Formats: sequence, structure tokens, C-alpha cells
Amino acid sequence: MDRREFLKTLALTGAAVTMKWDGVMDIMAQNTSQAGGCDLVAVMGGEPAEMFRKAIAEFGGMGKFVKAGQKVVVKPNIGWDKVPELAGNTNPELVSEIIKQCFDAGAKEVVVFDHTCDDWRKCYKNSGIEEAAKAAGAKVMPAHEESYYREVELPKAKSLKTAKIHSAILDCDVWINVPILKNHGGAKMTISMKNHMGIVWDRGFFHRNDLQQCIADICTISKPAVLNVVDVYRLMKTNGPRGKSEADVVLAKGLFMSPDIVAVDTAATKFFNQVEKMPLEVVGHLAKGEELKIGTMDINRLKVKRIKI
Repeated sequence: MDRREFLKTLALTGAAVTMKWDGVMDIMAQNTSQAGGCDLVAVMGGEPAEMFRKAIAEFGGMGKFVKAGQKVVVKPNIGWDKVPELAGNTNPELVSEIIKQCFDAGAKEVVVFDHTCDDWRKCYKNSGIEEAAKAAGAKVMPAHEESYYREVELPKAKSLKTAKIHSAILDCDVWINVPILKNHGGAKMTISMKNHMGIVWDRGFFHRNDLQQCIADICTISKPAVLNVVDVYRLMKTNGPRGKSEADVVLAKGLFMSPDIVAVDTAATKFFNQVEKMPLEVVGHLAKGEELKIGTMDINRLKVKRIKI
């Protein structure tokens, strides 16, 4: 079903569930940041681009992460042949705004890609991300052939000792990780850490060799994302990662942002629990990531800025 047909169906059947605001921001109520910057930002109640602008301003602007002349990768989730309303992929409006801000900060080049699960051409097109990325000035790269990847060692990993990583990541100066918040049948949640499976070639190894550990392991790469931006404009509460229908979708109008990949995924998972039960201990890669010292689950120790639009 293309986007036009989907929207007709949606109009007849009713919109996706909308998030109720009462108590939603309380998940991080104890640790509101004071003057002097922040470690984690949560924004609620706006449109994707607006929420990103609010969040990045709290970190001092995109210039803190992207410098003049740099080659930048923006890595969304584009894994599925789904229209934006079904929340299978990162919101294209958010991707567009991030690209624009990278160029405003002086980026020489911005590349967008994902190793998709469905046919990459359909995923790129029907997600709306290809059109949005190109309109913002980015290059869109495929990732469907092994020749795009180069093997690297992961000396800090426990199970995944080597991995073939997409050359766009290896050749860029910095990259920004932009997942969408979704339920996942195998990993339980797919957020920033799980989004790393879209930069590797052999995902089958992950599923054959302790998926939760391998997700944490891949995040030990020597070039981590400088920023993790979790799209929660819509979230997929059930039947992830692909989803079945609009019944799986919640219109949450949220966004989480942090350089700390474990912290931002912990916060997003706590937020997810407002919709569907998902204990943190079930999402095993969070604790395994903390063990590998790539971030912290203790968000109460961080400076957190909460913004409601």
C-alpha cells in the first residue's frame, strides 16, 4: 500500500492512538538540569523539526558536534517498506532538519544510509527519507551489497570481535545516530544501540550469538556516534520492528537526545513503559552496554533538561 492509499484507509478507520500527557514527563522529574549545560534532553508536544531545534539548542547548537569542513553521516532507521504514519522508520521531517543543521554548522558533505531489511529502494522511497534527505542537500547511499563494508576489530567487545562496517561510517568525520523508538520481537526494544545493526553487513551473526551482547558489542566501535537523537514523534508499541497496522502506533510527539547512548536508550525505554510494559532488565543490551562502559543507565546522575511545547 502506498502512502496515498494508506492515508485514505487511515481516514476511514481512525488515527493511531495519541499519547496522554499526564505524568509522562515524570520519568525524569528528579534530575532537571541547572545552568551549565546538560547530558540528556527530552522534548514533548511538538513537531519533529521543532523539537529537534529545541533540543539541540540546549547543547549549544549543532556546532558543538559538527565542525566546518567535516564529512557527516546521518544514520536513521530506514529498514522497512513503510510510510511514515506506520512508524517503521525514522520520521523524514526530523532527518531533514538534522541534515540542514549539519550544513548550517559548516559540514562539507552529509550522507544518509541504512542497511535495510525490505528492498532498499522501496524503503528509501516509501519512508519519505530519500526525498527529504536529497531535498536537504544530503547524498543517499545504498547498503545492500557487501562491497560497501570493511572489516574492523572490536577489541572491547565480548562476543562480536570483528564486524564489517559500512564505509560511510568509516570514512566520515562524525556521525549522528537517529533511530525511532519501537518494540522489537528479538531485542525487545530497538532504539539507538539496536540501530547500529544498520551499519553492519552480517546481522545474522548477532541473532546466532547472543543478540543482546552483540548489540552492546557493536556500540564499542572506535568511532561512536557523536549524538543520538531518538525519534518518538510516533512510536511502535507492538509487533515491532516491522509492525502490522496503525493499531501498533502511538502518536507520542516526543524526542530524546544525548551523546550517551545507554542513557538515551534507558530514558526512551522508561518513556515506552508509559504505553506498553517493558522492564529495563528485559532489554539486556542496556546493562551490557553499561558493563562495557559505553554509557550509563543511571539517568538520575545526569543533567537532564525537560521541555514541553
